[in-house]
Amino acid sequence: MSGEVAAFLTAISWTLTGLFFQWVARRVGSLSLNLMRLVIAFFMIGIYAYFTRGVMLPIDATPHAWFWLSVSGLIGFVLGDYFLFKSYELVGARIGMLIFSSSPIVAGIAGYFLWGETLTWWSMVGIGLVLSGIGLVILTRTPAREDQVGVSLRFDPKGVFYAFIAAAGQAFGLIASKFGMGQYDPVAATQIRIIAAIIGFTIIFFLSGHWPKFFQSLKDTKAVMISSIGAMFGPFIGVTLSLYALQRTNTAIASTIMSLMPVMIIPFSILIYKEKFQLREVVGAFVAIAGTAVLMFWG
Repeated sequence: MSGEVAAFLTAISWTLTGLFFQWVARRVGSLSLNLMRLVIAFFMIGIYAYFTRGVMLPIDATPHAWFWLSVSGLIGFVLGDYFLFKSYELVGARIGMLIFSSSPIVAGIAGYFLWGETLTWWSMVGIGLVLSGIGLVILTRTPAREDQVGVSLRFDPKGVFYAFIAAAGQAFGLIASKFGMGQYDPVAATQIRIIAAIIGFTIIFFLSGHWPKFFQSLKDTKAVMISSIGAMFGPFIGVTLSLYALQRTNTAIASTIMSLMPVMIIPFSILIYKEKFQLREVVGAFVAIAGTAVLMFWG
């Protein structure tokens, strides 16, 4: 059961990361947060790798692993996490994580178009449940005309859109990781993903002229401290555990357990941020997770 336990601990780690990074993203911005936490995580993992593997860098990885794990880092960390943290700024970690749970749908649709995989009736049921759960939370009925009822978003449309892009990044990032990692060490695989992501964000910073804002954010000691805690639970512990889980158990089981974040985050949001929410939001989170389970096990 080591893979299942690792997947469950991954969900807890990513839940805590979301809460920490929600605060930092709103304080210093998503771009600064992304590079800050990746650099911190890089040194954390390097020290850990030195004591566990005898080397600080993944110099023993094959070119195949370097290529696909780098692709995974660019898609998952640069594209996916950037938009995930942007959604945290606008709609909060709780809603962002719920929409993020739609990533299995993206993976299923990608398999259909790219590899000719079949979408079964169970797949359609799972997709319907996930979308229904998300819709129950983010949509509300509004009067359009006397004889009609319209539907509108309860949250910032840009934040919702960014969260869906993040879900796509997560789906394609995991696919690339699974393909490139094989039986390679999960910690070293995470290092490769982080190295690629740091290079990606460095290029973005040069093109966008973001370096002054980034160095200014480093003067915010509280933001740096919270980012360090988030980096420990996210790119270090969480991502490493997720790759370990993918190696030790079925991808469907691991992904389903890791998708528990939208439910796990509810009590933390109440305790830490004193957030108030409606019963429909709790029901919607459970329905979305049920849909994810259907997709993974029977889809």
